[in-house]
Amino acid sequence: MFNRVYADYLMPSRLGEYESLLHAATAAGYTQLSVRDFFRRLRRGQQPGSPSAERLFVHRHDIDSDLRTAKKMFAIESRHGVRASYYFRLCTLDYGFMREIEAAGSEASYHYEEVADFAKRHHLRSAEAVRQHFPEIRELFVRNLGQIVDRLGFPIATVASHGDFVNRRLKVINHELLRDEALRRRCGIECESYDAELLRCFDVYISDRKYPVYYHPITPFDALGKHQHICLLTHPVQWETNWLENSRCNLRRLVEEMAWRVPAGRRA
Repeated sequence: MFNRVYADYLMPSRLGEYESLLHAATAAGYTQLSVRDFFRRLRRGQQPGSPSAERLFVHRHDIDSDLRTAKKMFAIESRHGVRASYYFRLCTLDYGFMREIEAAGSEASYHYEEVADFAKRHHLRSAEAVRQHFPEIRELFVRNLGQIVDRLGFPIATVASHGDFVNRRLKVINHELLRDEALRRRCGIECESYDAELLRCFDVYISDRKYPVYYHPITPFDALGKHQHICLLTHPVQWETNWLENSRCNLRRLVEEMAWRVPAGRRA
């Protein structure tokens, strides 16, 4: 409990550490780029692990919450000419910010969660029940993605699955939805950020963690110079405390879980 309270409300800003990381990666000879650009390099034939391959550092930001800190991270990257991918949930979409990201050469895209949303909305309590509704959920995904693309005014090439407590409880990940190649072609999706084809091209895949761990499986500083292709997944909420946003998210999670536990037939 103390660790959670510290991480959400007391932790000093780590944005200086993030800026130091960008400096260190540049000094170590890494090109810092988005998921989209990395994947397209792979398609052009650059093979990971080959002696001629560049040192590449892929930045992926999942904007689960805390747009304020996401904008600060983007400002830091912009000062240093760093490119990154930003994946926005429906509840964190900021079209002006997303256009600014794209104008800077980075990637603004969709952090989708239609499987979890559908399961919560319809109080589905088993993986089998959820998968039976996949045709309907796919159409929901198409509609949501299409609305985002229409408002942005540019296509979306990669997307990233969001993980929710319902996905963990039911053991059905949102990524399952995009195992349908016809759906990908229909939506113009080149790559999903959890595709095995993509992940196996990284020598190390690092994700940030809440205090006191901060990174898993190693720190990105330790990875520099030892690995040729590095991916770092970050969540802005874990780099700077935002009292109002963290309180809102904690309350929302509590309300959603309590509502999901109520069988559909017992709702008022």
